[in-house]
Amino acid sequence: MRVARGKRYKCIVCGRVFPEGQGIVIQRAGITLAFHSKACATKFFKLMVETMDEGEFKKVARMLIKEFEEALKRREKRKEI
Repeated sequence: MRVARGKRYKCIVCGRVFPEGQGIVIQRAGITLAFHSKACATKFFKLMVETMDEGEFKKVARMLIKEFEEALKRREKRKEI
């Protein structure tokens, strides 16, 4: 009897192989980023932010900060009601 195996990914930070449904897998612009844990994802994104062009980083960071601040305000308003 053979057990069907789902898709498996290899963490780009530590090399650990993990099954679909575990870890963190992000697909964007034809690139797949696979991380077996949040620690590996954090390590990757910290280095990515540190090596990005400063101008592009500022633009994206400001946009995301604004988006998260607005989401927090919406949640706070719902709590008041």
